[in-house]
Amino acid sequence: MTTAQIIICVSIFVYLAAVLTIGAYFTKKNKSVDDFYLGGRKLGPLVTAMSAEASDMSSWLLMGLPGVALLTGSAEAVWTAAGLAVGTYINWLVVAKRIRVYTSKINAITIPDFFTKRFRDRNNLLTLVAAVIIIIFFVPYTASGFKACGTLFSSLFGVSYLPAMIICAAVIVAYTTLGGFLAASTTDFIQSIVMTAALAIVLIFGFSNAGGVNAVLDNAKQIGGYLSLTETHNVVTGAVGKYGFITIISTLAWGLGYFGMPHVLLRFMAIKDKKQLKLSRRIASVWVVISMGIAVVIGFIGYKLMDLGLIFKDGITAGSSKEETVLIEIAKFMSNLYSSGLIFVILAVLAGVILAGILASTMSTADSQLLAAASGVSQNILHDTFGLNLSNRASMLIARGSVLLISVVAVFIARDENSSVFRIVSFAWAGFGATFGPVVLSALFWKRANKWGALSGMLVGGITVFVWKYLIRPLGGAWDIYELLPAFILALAAIVIVSLLTSAPEQEIIDEFEAVNAEVKEK
Repeated sequence: MTTAQIIICVSIFVYLAAVLTIGAYFTKKNKSVDDFYLGGRKLGPLVTAMSAEASDMSSWLLMGLPGVALLTGSAEAVWTAAGLAVGTYINWLVVAKRIRVYTSKINAITIPDFFTKRFRDRNNLLTLVAAVIIIIFFVPYTASGFKACGTLFSSLFGVSYLPAMIICAAVIVAYTTLGGFLAASTTDFIQSIVMTAALAIVLIFGFSNAGGVNAVLDNAKQIGGYLSLTETHNVVTGAVGKYGFITIISTLAWGLGYFGMPHVLLRFMAIKDKKQLKLSRRIASVWVVISMGIAVVIGFIGYKLMDLGLIFKDGITAGSSKEETVLIEIAKFMSNLYSSGLIFVILAVLAGVILAGILASTMSTADSQLLAAASGVSQNILHDTFGLNLSNRASMLIARGSVLLISVVAVFIARDENSSVFRIVSFAWAGFGATFGPVVLSALFWKRANKWGALSGMLVGGITVFVWKYLIRPLGGAWDIYELLPAFILALAAIVIVSLLTSAPEQEIIDEFEAVNAEVKEK
């Protein structure tokens, strides 16, 4: 191991030690399952905002998005980022306060729990279906995070991918199992700072070694379709393709996914004071726009550095997802720029911060996903559906055991080192957006919605995501639409149609809905 690698390892070790310390500290704070899954609704505005966005952005921000920008140019990366930026703002503006008030009023601590209590589903059908959906889509989502961690250490140190991925997964499981929601939220806040530092360092270092801003832009302008928002460029083949109106609309539909993301919605539910959500919204929206903009630019910088022969010296091959390691390549280049002296140590430490940022982006999402998936098993299936009334101690043991079990499955899925972080996240994002998004919106804003409509919406949304992705979208042409858009529309239609064709909600539900409305309107 080289001196630079040792310094990088020390930097990452310090970061991991801090994360595990936080997990151990918050072990003592968890006195109930409510504390473990929702932190007792004690989060402040800054932690709420930054933990929501850190858990949302994941390794997609530091690996997936720059990789897409490097490989294909502006179109897909920019339109995806634009959809997410708008979706982030609208979700904070429209959903955050209302779901905080509603879940507090009916004492719901998970999203399936909210659906069941909101619609008075005494048979717990909504709980069971929602919990199964969470497990189906969160396990591969978590696997994408484990995969990103394995790729990080495998690329950096030349070690075998599989053991590197398993070790990273073990660290994430350790602090999540120990500290629960408070540990996840606090570490997510810290991780958002590390992610921001990593983006800033790469941006400054990348521009300075690529010849400056003008050099990067001039290089991009010379590549066919690279800076166009209606064309794409394939770095591997050199081909230029069209990025038409339908594709743009379906890419913008990424923003719809926010309405159904359990790990983001849980942050809204956990804030201590609903009046602080306005401040949280401003912080979150600004951070998302700036961070995604920098991530896209880093993709362009990576292309210029590759042209100069400074990174990806062996090139990028089709189907390898190698482009997603652009930040890792830049960090390696930074650490090897000098061989001795103070500047060498400084650059090696900064490279360690970049790599810790990638690790942070992965861990901040994986911990939240593990908690949400574990709550689906222990709280929603065992307790709510099958009626197992356990002591707090037993419930906590089952909750932690669920985290471990789900992690084992995610590790198995993540064993393929050539899978793409961007594509895995894209599918899971569509799954949650289409199954939960329409139900959340109808539950919060339409008092005529009932449990049969909600159940139909979840089933139609989930089935459509699979059918559209694997059967319809491969047909190409006008059918080549991101599965989230048609699935979201059909799920929303199913909720409306089935709710209107079945019995209206009980008066108790209507009164509760109106009471929430009144409280939301309070200043």
